[in-house]
Amino acid sequence: MAEPPATRVTLLARIRDGHDADAWGEFVRLYGPVVYGFARNRGLQDADAADLMQDVMRSVARNAGKLEYDPARGTFRGWLYTITRNKIYNFLSAQRNRPRASGDPDAKEQLDAAPAREEGGPDADWEKEYQRRLTDRAMQLVEGEFQPATWKAFWQTAVDGQPAAEVGAGLGMSPGAVYVAKSRVLARLREEVRRMIDEEDNQ
Repeated sequence: MAEPPATRVTLLARIRDGHDADAWGEFVRLYGPVVYGFARNRGLQDADAADLMQDVMRSVARNAGKLEYDPARGTFRGWLYTITRNKIYNFLSAQRNRPRASGDPDAKEQLDAAPAREEGGPDADWEKEYQRRLTDRAMQLVEGEFQPATWKAFWQTAVDGQPAAEVGAGLGMSPGAVYVAKSRVLARLREEVRRMIDEEDNQ
């Protein structure tokens, strides 16, 4: 079984040490895609979203020594969301080619009006990206708990969208067994994602 990941709070404590390259690499690997995906979802082009992600990571790195994340004042994902949103405000303000504060109402309106893939505004978009990243991480952690055929049945039906009968024929399983395999993996993934969120919110 895979080792559990470092908690988000533990990671924060570790990245305060400027010499802990492993912790910083883990932080960027876990949260860089969340920031990038959110920026893209708010309408930034690929290169701009990548630059913004690096800017957020630099901001965290620059201030890592004085980070004082307090769960009583909000969740970790809320903390990172605030940093990211401020960077996007700054980016949108700079695009208008005149100096503005990061909280400028026009920049906020532009951000909120940017096309999003789902209803619910930027908060929902951030939560969607965050959940997607947690699910990716959960899949890495739990894959080794299942037999290869069970994992393939889950992946080919839930991720690739193939019909259960077709997947079953390829794996030598009945369609019913494919559905059972898919359900087992999905239940375990939901459990792991809940564990990671609870771990963060209750630290």
